[in-house]
Amino acid sequence: MKYGFSLALLLLVSLLFGQETTLAITDINYIDVVEGRALKGSILIEDGKIRAVGPDISIPDGVTKLNGSGQWLIPGLVDAHIHLFQSGGLYTRPDAINLTKNRPYEEEIAWLQEQAPDLLKRYLRSGITTVIDVGGPMYNYTIRDLYRDSTLYPNLFLTGPLVSTYQPAAFQIEDPPIVKVNNKEEAIALVQKQLPYQPDFIKIWYIATRELSAESTYEIIEATIAESHRHGLKVAVHATQLNTAKLAIKAGADILVHSVDDPVDDEFIRSLVENEVVYIPTLMVGGQYLKAFAQKLDHTAADFAYANPIPLGSLHDPQHFPEGSVFDRYEARLPTLEARQAREDSIMDANLELISRQSVTIATGTDAGNIGTLHTSSYFSEIDRMKGAGLSNAQILAASTINGAKILDMGDELGSIETGKIADLVVLNRNPLEDIQAIQDVAYVIKAGNLMQPDTILLPTPEDLVQQQLNGYNARNIEAFVAPYSEDVELYNFPDQLIGKGKEQMRVNYSGMFKQIPDLHCELVNRTIMGNTVIDHERVTGFPGGRVLQAIAIYKIVDHKIAKVYFISE
Repeated sequence: MKYGFSLALLLLVSLLFGQETTLAITDINYIDVVEGRALKGSILIEDGKIRAVGPDISIPDGVTKLNGSGQWLIPGLVDAHIHLFQSGGLYTRPDAINLTKNRPYEEEIAWLQEQAPDLLKRYLRSGITTVIDVGGPMYNYTIRDLYRDSTLYPNLFLTGPLVSTYQPAAFQIEDPPIVKVNNKEEAIALVQKQLPYQPDFIKIWYIATRELSAESTYEIIEATIAESHRHGLKVAVHATQLNTAKLAIKAGADILVHSVDDPVDDEFIRSLVENEVVYIPTLMVGGQYLKAFAQKLDHTAADFAYANPIPLGSLHDPQHFPEGSVFDRYEARLPTLEARQAREDSIMDANLELISRQSVTIATGTDAGNIGTLHTSSYFSEIDRMKGAGLSNAQILAASTINGAKILDMGDELGSIETGKIADLVVLNRNPLEDIQAIQDVAYVIKAGNLMQPDTILLPTPEDLVQQQLNGYNARNIEAFVAPYSEDVELYNFPDQLIGKGKEQMRVNYSGMFKQIPDLHCELVNRTIMGNTVIDHERVTGFPGGRVLQAIAIYKIVDHKIAKVYFISE
């Protein structure tokens, strides 16, 4: 351990009371994200801001010190494209696939409202200290007001309903995330409706179809942007076709939140530069839909570790849907769909590589919340895609920090390690300039000057732990499966027949079963939570001969781990 009693006390006080204290981080490698280089020195933090930084700064007596020797300091990360009205789970976009008979959309909305603080803390725990919600229902503003200013949550900037010339039938509800406007007067009225809620920007969903060309609705787009600018608000635009994106920039768009799926040309790149448009490539979201619908899931270690386990688990639900479901039709079309997705991915990657050569502000964003694009964990997959497209580690760090801050003209307040800026920082155990995925190796998160160890920001609930092991089971990922269990876990046939003891024995037994029964799947029929006890009714399929196992599993949680399991089977 590199801190003594005083720092441990500081951690406790910060966690319990959110108290701002003076902190000096000494002898640390800190990353200059503007120049893309590592420097050596110390950082003095006071009243939530960086007061001094450099190799020879003066540190007052009595200041709590964190010895940063052998560690790296970066600005807090920014996800510039998320949606809190979506969970990332299977039931979150009824306009894309209607599964409301399996789970009513009203239940999905209620879950998201209840779990908003959980989703936000997951970002902070992973060093993502700022998120930008690029559009949702009017209740978005309530979420922002509840959690925006707390040092225990990431900075949250957002807007309300997307201004659009098209509204999916599934979103014709009381508080829709997307609102159709039929003319420029209605568009202006929708902007004005949001003004009392103090949106951080306005979002346009610029959709062109065979029946509705981008040119035919250009007047609406232009009027929306002009009205937003009149009130000092930037405008983010969803425009995924090259022609639509060009028209959006012509109309005055400030931010493009997606790549385009056509090869870009010199005219487009020049317009990005000349108009100082921020480009958020958002590379992976389309492919995640395909993986979910085709049931070709390839969860990362980050998904199991950082994402809320409930939406992740729902992605496996089609495995127990009856034959003939819509997912079977996707499986039949899989080769064609995969080929099309591969072409689109190749174009987006090539576009990003071309754009990155010019002086375009590129920011990292995931579109988290869409089906298969899980909150928090998808950030690290997006980083991998950006790396694969040819961006250097230094470029990715800039896109993930200072460029994200520039989106809303906050580059003077956030996004780099400079005197006077808000002390949203992340202490890493490895050098991200050498390995960009070192951003996952977080030692401490500092939010507005408050020092926190990641594991203390959000403790897993009993349901989290049980769902995590269920997700590992259904993915047949042995490490994800055993992770929530204590080292000396005990397994019983109810009430008291000991049938297994220790995580290592579980690893051996279950890894063998996963290999022998590749179609193994556990359906959660019902769950009851009583304090630190979780009782699941489970239905297990995939056995040879079509055998189905019905069981009750009683999970006992001790010290945030599963300590005992009791099975009652047929």
